Amino acid sequence: MNPKLIIADEAISALDVSIQAQVVNLMKDIQDEMKTTYLFIAHDLSMVKYISNRIGVMHLGHIVETGTTEEIFNHPIHPYTKSLLSAIPHPNPKVEKKRIAMVYDKEAMGVDYLIGQVHQLSKTHQVLATDEEFTRWAE
Repeated sequence: MNPKLIIADEAISALDVSIQAQVVNLMKDIQDEMKTTYLFIAHDLSMVKYISNRIGVMHLGHIVETGTTEEIFNHPIHPYTKSLLSAIPHPNPKVEKKRIAMVYDKEAMGVDYLIGQVHQLSKTHQVLATDEEFTRWAE
C-alpha cells in the first residue's frame, strides 16, 4: 500500500506525550520515504509546526489563512491566526509571565467570511479578507 494522502484527524490528541512524539516521528518517516501527503488536523500547534510543510488555519468552517509553516508561524496576517499563535505558552517563565494572549472576536472586528476573498501575500501565503481588512492587516 502506497497512499498519496493520509487524513489524520486529531490522530494523536488522546495519546501520552511520549507516544505522540513516537507516532509523529513515524509519520514523518513515512512521509519522507513514501512521499505521502498528510492532512493533519490538530489543535496542538507544536505538533502542527513539527510535522507540517504547509498549514491551513480554519475558523468557523472557513480556511482563513494558508502558507508555509514559516509564513504562518513567523508572519501571520489574519487576526484569528495571530490569536491562535499568541496562545502558545513560552518555555521561558520570565517571558511567559509577560506574554499577552490576543483574543479574537469576529463580531467586534466586523469580519464577514462570506464577503471576503483570497488575497495573495506571496506565491505560497494567502489570507481570506475583504480588501479593506487585507490592507489593514497586512500593514
